[in-house]
Amino acid sequence: MKKALLSPFHLAIPVKDLTVTRAFYGDVLGLQEGRSSEKWVDFNFYGHQLVLHQVETESADSKPDSAFNPVDGHDVPVPHFGLIVAWDQWPSFVARLKQYKVRFVIEPYIRFKGQVGEQATMFFYDPSGNALEFKSFKDPFQIFAK
Repeated sequence: MKKALLSPFHLAIPVKDLTVTRAFYGDVLGLQEGRSSEKWVDFNFYGHQLVLHQVETESADSKPDSAFNPVDGHDVPVPHFGLIVAWDQWPSFVARLKQYKVRFVIEPYIRFKGQVGEQATMFFYDPSGNALEFKSFKDPFQIFAK
């Protein structure tokens, strides 16, 4: 039996409007939809399972406001999640987001330029206010480098 390089993770997040947020992940991010019900939908998040759960507006609004942490001169929203994409796929992914007029919290740029862990990064929110970071390492073997 073949063993996967990475174990897929499962992440379930709250969303205020399942229809709008479903369109964002499916159309804008281009993710493939899996199983669903009236209250939730699975997406293939680059081999990982991302589940959007419709929550009552009151519940969604009661989560703590995002905090921010300074990183490389930018205020990074916390909490956030995202994906590391291949360096050669970065430009087309950024172009896709711009085509859909995604509003960036932190515009795409190169972080730690010329240093260990040099990476492209960007931050934006989904329609339910979940912060996303997508990044790409110039050298993928430096993901955990100090």
